[in-house]
Amino acid sequence: MTNLEIAQKAALLPIQEIADRLSLPNDHFEPLGRHKAKLTYEGMAAAASKKRGKLVLVTAMTPTPAGEGKTTSCVGLAQGLNRIGRLAVPAIREPAMGPIFGIKGGACGGGFSQVVPMEDINLAFTGDFPAIVAAHNLLSAMLDAHIMHGNAATVDVRNISWPRTLDMNDRALREVIVGLGGKSNGYPREDGFVVAPASEVMAILCLSRTIAELKERLGRIVVALTPDNRAVTAADIKANGAMAAILRDAIRPNIVQTIENGPAFVHGGPFGNIAHGCSSVIATECALGLADFVVTEAGFGADLGAEKFMNIVCRTLGRGPDVVVLVGTVRAMKHHGDGDISVGIQNLLHHARHLTHYGIPLVLSINSFPTDTKEEHDQIVRLCDEAGFECVVSDPWGSGGSGCEELAEAVDCASKRAGHFKHLYDLDHCECQMLKRIAAVAYNASGCEMAPLAVKHIEWAHDHGYPNLPVCVAKTQYSLSDDSRKKNVPSGHTLHVRDMKLSAGAGFMVAHAGDILLMPGLGKEPTAYKIDVDENGKISGLF
Repeated sequence: MTNLEIAQKAALLPIQEIADRLSLPNDHFEPLGRHKAKLTYEGMAAAASKKRGKLVLVTAMTPTPAGEGKTTSCVGLAQGLNRIGRLAVPAIREPAMGPIFGIKGGACGGGFSQVVPMEDINLAFTGDFPAIVAAHNLLSAMLDAHIMHGNAATVDVRNISWPRTLDMNDRALREVIVGLGGKSNGYPREDGFVVAPASEVMAILCLSRTIAELKERLGRIVVALTPDNRAVTAADIKANGAMAAILRDAIRPNIVQTIENGPAFVHGGPFGNIAHGCSSVIATECALGLADFVVTEAGFGADLGAEKFMNIVCRTLGRGPDVVVLVGTVRAMKHHGDGDISVGIQNLLHHARHLTHYGIPLVLSINSFPTDTKEEHDQIVRLCDEAGFECVVSDPWGSGGSGCEELAEAVDCASKRAGHFKHLYDLDHCECQMLKRIAAVAYNASGCEMAPLAVKHIEWAHDHGYPNLPVCVAKTQYSLSDDSRKKNVPSGHTLHVRDMKLSAGAGFMVAHAGDILLMPGLGKEPTAYKIDVDENGKISGLF
């Protein structure tokens, strides 16, 4: 069966019963139909005030284009922990439309380790993504209107940095001209779109705990410069209040269930290759107040999502994870080793060595595929053991929670070992030093080369009150380097940073490395070709 067919056969419980498993009073959640709910503001405050659970971060080796089952492993591990008597909640990101209709076809996990209702979560869900797109584009519209009607903030129309956004992969919108058609349509200028998961509004929502913080962060967004190079912010054009109003429900975490009827949080959706790649802080904190274990994931390989989780998200959380799970597959090791597992495993081991720098107990998990052999699994476990890393084989896709009980036991045991969490870099370092540290430890690079434009933008940020912010690297997910063609563990390479973009509201600077795009395009045969719906509204071909 396909993932969709398995999800459609699942026996879902009413959301009230899922809330009961979290001991949520009725006024702490709001049902949205039979199988979805949002926490209320009262529920958010009550849950986040508790300090109960342990936090598990799930990350992965450098993936193949199909992905290595990180979300599937995340959900499966939570189900496995529930099976061994721990109340566990997966806290994962909301799917974005672009990948759903482009390559992946869905992002709810897979097989018997999914969050459901799968079709709703993938295609519409609770309206969070549309709200983020609307809030982002309201700021774009208000900026243009502000310029049109007097320009009190003295915006330099030649120096506007705020793009527009869309929750769809559309290469034709990367660079556009707006304001054509005469004086009443505004000032003609170059503009462009970024995909919604790359929007700073998405990052802000995922890093904010309250409406007050959300509004303040939105107000800090730098949208343009004045002729004398001063920042013009969203607050300067009085947009942040209305933006926060649009997002008032989107900030509330969503509650659904796993295919085994355990509670699950699905909230926020930044990409790991062009943003910070993690579920929302408020969903994580609320889940931690309600469960024994919270299992969250960070996008793509550990060089991307996990690095950003540790150095950006954990600074907001004020803590690190209790355990890190690093997922690998036979398929990915053969990919990186040109068919030789003993060569390709070096990619997994590099990520493992990178993760040891954070001082957190680490468990390696081999996500089993039906095409794998026992001999291959045994070889990987032996090589990991020889390298000094604990490794277990799990089967979240085929067996759900029962296929992850050994992993759950290992994680439970690891969580009892004392960790000494530390970041990879300090904030008293300049951004160039931060990037060199990330490049050396996470990417196995020999250095970092900053383009003049990147240096110029760092200098401007320092001169205008934005010094030494954490860095969020936007680069390819298919290589440790910034060149997607370099597999396994390339050495002697240089990280090429062509630009540094300030995300003042999110509180970091985005380093654009290599030729990474903030608006992807659809491929020659996108998954959209396969997706359909019948006369009864039943979806097919989703994943």
